[in-house]
Amino acid sequence: MAGPAAAYWLARAGHDVTVVEAAPELREGGQNIDVRGTGREVIRLMGLEDAVRGRNTGEVGTRFVDERGAAVAEFPVDGRAGTDGPTAELEILRGALARLLADACPPAVTWRFGDRIAGLAQDDGGVDVEFAGGARERFALVVVAEGVGSRTREMVFGSSPRERALGMYSAYGTIPRTTADDDWWRVHIAPGARQVMLRPDDVGGTRANLNFRTATPELDGLDDAATRAALRSRFAGLGWETPRILDGFDSADDLYVDWLRQIDCPTWHHGRVCLLGDAAWCVTPIGGGGTSLAITGAYVLAAYLSQAPYPEAFARYEQWMRPLVTDAQRLPPGVPRIAAPASRAGVRLLRLGTRVAALPLVRSLAARLTTGPKTARELPVPAA
Repeated sequence: MAGPAAAYWLARAGHDVTVVEAAPELREGGQNIDVRGTGREVIRLMGLEDAVRGRNTGEVGTRFVDERGAAVAEFPVDGRAGTDGPTAELEILRGALARLLADACPPAVTWRFGDRIAGLAQDDGGVDVEFAGGARERFALVVVAEGVGSRTREMVFGSSPRERALGMYSAYGTIPRTTADDDWWRVHIAPGARQVMLRPDDVGGTRANLNFRTATPELDGLDDAATRAALRSRFAGLGWETPRILDGFDSADDLYVDWLRQIDCPTWHHGRVCLLGDAAWCVTPIGGGGTSLAITGAYVLAAYLSQAPYPEAFARYEQWMRPLVTDAQRLPPGVPRIAAPASRAGVRLLRLGTRVAALPLVRSLAARLTTGPKTARELPVPAA
């Protein structure tokens, strides 16, 4: 999200922009994401709010279910401004939003697919970039909008960015939709610190998610077959739709497994190189709001670069974004442990908590906590 959004705003500000993407083409897969808070304001400024709404996944709310699939608690979507709950008004597939952002970019943006940065060296006049494909080019600035494990970040910032592991794996994949599926985000919390989820999409499939807590990144380095076997072992014996999800993951071509960790980076800029999005501040799906932060950060960075030269612009960008990121990364006490209890007693207690939270008055109050990254400050205005 951060890369295409930054390309859009930087090109609009008059910069010659090249987007480098390791994949051979725009990656249009991925799971359900949402646009909330200040990110929604930026989407509106891009003229894309209606387009995003037009690709809504159709999710009508969040429903917690027991091992038989019976509803424990429900949180329906409330379309009133500022009252998003677990399901936002603007829910969209990751790939669909990436396509909308990329297509919105001016034609002058250059896309370099199937390549990546292999090395870079900067001086007072610019940054010399060596690409894995063999090319060497010089740029005025480099914006690193990669993921949580950014290699380019490591080239520039070394070991100073710290990974804060949350002790949880999340496995995503698309499985065939059946008549048993509906348009709710269904969440099953099971003993053994496990979560099982199903969500609708707008392309005829069902998006599945298996989460579990563990003290170590035990799946890292496993090949696809070993990863699928490990998931089967971890989720063996669970009811509801778990066997169907495991069967679906066996043949899913988009299975993605992630050891969740946040990024704590002392500074987001060094010379002519700047970090943006997950490379700078990954909050993880547990913290939420990563998409909105990426889109907001792209706009703020471009706005300040239109107002001031890069050393000052980078500093202003970081100063403006830091409070939003800090707030998003600050998880409630006990999370994710309390959201994935190990014991049956813990699961029963969590289910009771969701029933209370779903009461109309409590739900209205709790919705204020799920509005996404939002600030009372005005967004910076790009220079004319």
